[in-house]
Amino acid sequence: MKISKEDVLNTAELARLEFDDETLSKFARQLGDILVHIDELAELDTKDVEPTSHVLELSIPFRKDEVNQLITAEDALRNAPGKENDFFTVPKVIEDQS
Repeated sequence: MKISKEDVLNTAELARLEFDDETLSKFARQLGDILVHIDELAELDTKDVEPTSHVLELSIPFRKDEVNQLITAEDALRNAPGKENDFFTVPKVIEDQS
């Protein structure tokens, strides 16, 4: 599939990007090459290929979800840099807009 400089320019404008003519031509050529490769991949017969999410066989070891020793608020806050009552305190990161 051929991508024109105008297609790239239109997409760049939508993304609020600016490119010179040389870069537009380069991107048009590269995007065209990518689409040609995708068309080639689409021609492959994959009906007997199992869908995968990863190329390697992976297994995730699971363990039983068991209740263990509970931690008290005092233990949790022991090394906290800031605390108030039974809570951690952190610096404010959101400014008031009023």
